[in-house]
Amino acid sequence: MSHLGNPSERESLLGEDEREHESNYFAFTPDRLAKLVDPKNPEMLREMGGPKKILEGLKVKPAVGLSSDEGLDGTKQRQPFHLRRKCFGRNVLPEVKQQSLISLIWEAYQDKTLILLSIASIISLAVGVSEDYSSRHPEGEPRVGWVEGAAILAAVAAVVFTNAINDYQKEKQFRKLNAKKEDRSVKLIRNGKEQEISVHEINVGDILLLEPGEIVAVDGIYLSGHNLKCDESSATGESDALKKGELEAGGDPFVLSGSKVLEGVGKMVVIAVGPNSFYGKTMMALRKGGNEETPLQMKLDLLAEQIAKLGVAASLIMLITLVIKYFITASMADEFPDGESILASMISIVIQAITIIVVAVPEGLPMAVTLALAYATTQMLKDNNLVRVLSACETMGNATAVCSDKTGTLTQNKMTVVEGVLCQKRFEDQKEIPKWKNEVTQSIYDIIMQGIVVNSSAFEGKDEKGNTVFVGSKTECALLDFAKSFGVDYNQLRSNDKPVKIYPFASQRKSMTSIIKLNPSGSSHGKDSVGAEYRIHVKGASEIVLGACTHYVDAEGNAQPFNENSRLNFETLITNYASKALRTICLAYQDMSSREYQRFNDENPQLKDLVCLGIVGIQDPLRPGVVEAVEAFRKAGVRVRMITGDNIVTASAIAKNAGILKGGFATTGPEFRAKPKNEQIEIVRRLQVLARSSPEDKTLVVSHLQNLGEIVAVTGDGTNDGPALKMADVGFSMGIAGTEVAKEASAIILMDDNFNSIVKALKWGRAVNDSVRKFLQFQLTVNIVAVVLSFTSAVLSDENESILTAVQLLWVNLIMDTLAALALATEPPSEDLLNRKPTSKFASLINYRMWKMIIGQAIFQIIISMSLINIGYEVFHLDENNPRDQIVMRTLVFNTFVFLQIFNEINCRRIDDTLNVFRNIFNNHMFIIIQIVVVIGQIAIVQFGGVAFGTTPLNWYQWITTVSIGSLSLPVGLIVRLIPNFCVPESILNEDFKPEVSQEKMLWESSIGDVAKQLQVARNLKVFKAIRKAKRNSVASELH
Repeated sequence: MSHLGNPSERESLLGEDEREHESNYFAFTPDRLAKLVDPKNPEMLREMGGPKKILEGLKVKPAVGLSSDEGLDGTKQRQPFHLRRKCFGRNVLPEVKQQSLISLIWEAYQDKTLILLSIASIISLAVGVSEDYSSRHPEGEPRVGWVEGAAILAAVAAVVFTNAINDYQKEKQFRKLNAKKEDRSVKLIRNGKEQEISVHEINVGDILLLEPGEIVAVDGIYLSGHNLKCDESSATGESDALKKGELEAGGDPFVLSGSKVLEGVGKMVVIAVGPNSFYGKTMMALRKGGNEETPLQMKLDLLAEQIAKLGVAASLIMLITLVIKYFITASMADEFPDGESILASMISIVIQAITIIVVAVPEGLPMAVTLALAYATTQMLKDNNLVRVLSACETMGNATAVCSDKTGTLTQNKMTVVEGVLCQKRFEDQKEIPKWKNEVTQSIYDIIMQGIVVNSSAFEGKDEKGNTVFVGSKTECALLDFAKSFGVDYNQLRSNDKPVKIYPFASQRKSMTSIIKLNPSGSSHGKDSVGAEYRIHVKGASEIVLGACTHYVDAEGNAQPFNENSRLNFETLITNYASKALRTICLAYQDMSSREYQRFNDENPQLKDLVCLGIVGIQDPLRPGVVEAVEAFRKAGVRVRMITGDNIVTASAIAKNAGILKGGFATTGPEFRAKPKNEQIEIVRRLQVLARSSPEDKTLVVSHLQNLGEIVAVTGDGTNDGPALKMADVGFSMGIAGTEVAKEASAIILMDDNFNSIVKALKWGRAVNDSVRKFLQFQLTVNIVAVVLSFTSAVLSDENESILTAVQLLWVNLIMDTLAALALATEPPSEDLLNRKPTSKFASLINYRMWKMIIGQAIFQIIISMSLINIGYEVFHLDENNPRDQIVMRTLVFNTFVFLQIFNEINCRRIDDTLNVFRNIFNNHMFIIIQIVVVIGQIAIVQFGGVAFGTTPLNWYQWITTVSIGSLSLPVGLIVRLIPNFCVPESILNEDFKPEVSQEKMLWESSIGDVAKQLQVARNLKVFKAIRKAKRNSVASELH
């Protein structure tokens, strides 16, 4: 039946005032309905008249549902549900427009260093071409003036296209991955009948049917059902199953999109779809905002500006110096040059000055960064880190805080039996469980397994990834997994021992009971009394079930009556487990006769005279490697904070087990949110656990940390983690257990869901930052020496010519730089990287120790090169006036200069004061290969370069001498490192990030607090004893 009225009414609805009518036709707007679930607002639902008024306002009857022909006018011009969808939208998210390759290329080109390089290359190209074809070009020499400018442009293009194509392919692959998600079907009521339709065809007002194992696709309000429980951990972080019920009965009527039905069945009315739903709004929020510049990008931009300014300054100084020199020389000459000669000389001087700018620009720097990131991301994939955003890799290297979700990230999001005492045999962790089986008698073991399997409403099913899992209550699933770990045939046991009576779990009795008829031929042996025909299995809250027990099973498998001590032992065990935030379940049974069985009614089981089999502790356990990862972070100066939707007792216990909660502060989201901003910031400084948090709380913590100067990494797997993952400097999502929202929001996906993989990401991030710094140390040394040599030799030369030719500088500045970038960028990370604190985001890219090495090496190399220019002819017994010997001298200076760089590259493997620069050198095969390639290349250029490179072959003595001089870079590096730093302020030497409150200070404050509490308890005891003594004395005096 249609709910749109008669045809004439329908026509008026679809007329000119359709837009106005659609907002009036339904009693509620999409925004108002969406506010019911984000956050859950039962008071607002009551104000709106409850589910009944919601149904009326959406024009739907719960028994009939929507009509399939709603909105049709017989002309085929309208689609079904046209008006409804126009008002509330469809259950699809708008497709994100993919960036074109051209726009990605343009974005990649917005790097200041690349722009500076482009300007320098164009100037170099123009000057080079004009020189090649000018009258001043020597006859017989090749026209290679264009090569340097063209080569720099090629390097810029390579960097831009590499980055753009990489981003384009990653986005394409990610879209392809998302497109593979199959369109699933859901059950609902339409036209009074159950139907299956595509999840994308659900409308607001549809009556949806919920079954165990189903992932809810839309938001809704519970109407009716039986024992419906949902897992909202991926949406809200709440690890406990939430039972749904009618608003009038005080239940939770809100069913969130993204949650999973664990058990029971239900019927709900859909109130939000697509972008208006809880899941949809989270997904849409992730699409807003662009990526901010990373710390390394900001530092590189600043460096590019500084280099440009210094290059221009050096160029101007050279220009002024050469012009003054020219006119002084000209005025001292016998005849002053004519105008044409002056113009030609000025052009030559301007070209020399412009060359200085080109030499000063570190053309290999963007390539070094690109290569370091590309190599790191490739290797990180082997460590199960899929990097979606390239820059996230280097950002992670400077991370100072990791804000992690608990459920599914630190823990396995799977309730598991972790401790227990069954038949008086104890197991204290999961590794001891197999040992427990071998210690208990077979008959009692069979009874325990029978009780776990039969007395359960959980069943085997498929999860969203198609894996076979148990579906139902998390507690029951944990017990079934416990039984399955011993190889118990779950299906066989259930078919052999079918319950004759079942009393499902009820909150009033806090237990579940099943009665089976004993079958002598089946697995129901182990009766403990003659004539027993039935067995009752009970499980539930430990205090309740234990109170109904009169006996317990001892280590030999015999039933022993409870006495005061034995009962106290069980009660102490329950208290002990509770202090560890374990959910305790007591297992019990009783064999009985037919007469006793007849006394049981269908409403409530008569729980008395039970035999206690034991107690197990259930918990969502930590993932393997979490404790080690937290400790590694602590050693590396990175503070881990747990932000979860779980309760504070469980969260604090898990945080203590993981090593996160040590002297810091634990609080809840509502308490934190209620504080003024200045108090929130004070709490964040010491915060280690935030429980009962909402998505807004997570983003608030991340925001406060970022405002305090911290670089924040956020980990999560649920829909509720999306906004914080997006806002963080680096977002990590789980590749296996993570929702699509979490993956979409993250920069790095952990393919193995292992928290320990984040430590590997930290190591690679620090390695990338170190690689860029190593290259900078090497590159700037080369550039400073090249600029000073070009400047000085041109000023001292009669022809205003540099000692190094343009093609020689091309080899030094471009080919060697690119190869050096590859060599230094492929240094694998070592464990030493985790033994230091993170670098402050405000620290300079080139620190004091680097400047010390750059300046020290530059001074040494300049002295060596200038000495060769001035006294080289005498040292090598060459004739200064012989053109052939002049070329030999140029070649000697060039060869020495290159080998100074080759040995200095080894020196640049360390950017601290570590003396052993050869440490782990054989672990970097690429470095060794490139060094060999450069040496072979240099030999080829010198011996066979001839006219193109302006070189001439050297003899063995000249080779040994120049290589030996070049090797002096290593001992000079050692001497520079040994220069004491005692006169340098600590603020310059120490570039570590300094947290507002250190870990040591928090531990000290916590210890003082613990002592104060103990002293208070001692004082209270003294006061109590004094009062009691005074009362005794008073009574004694009255008796006398």
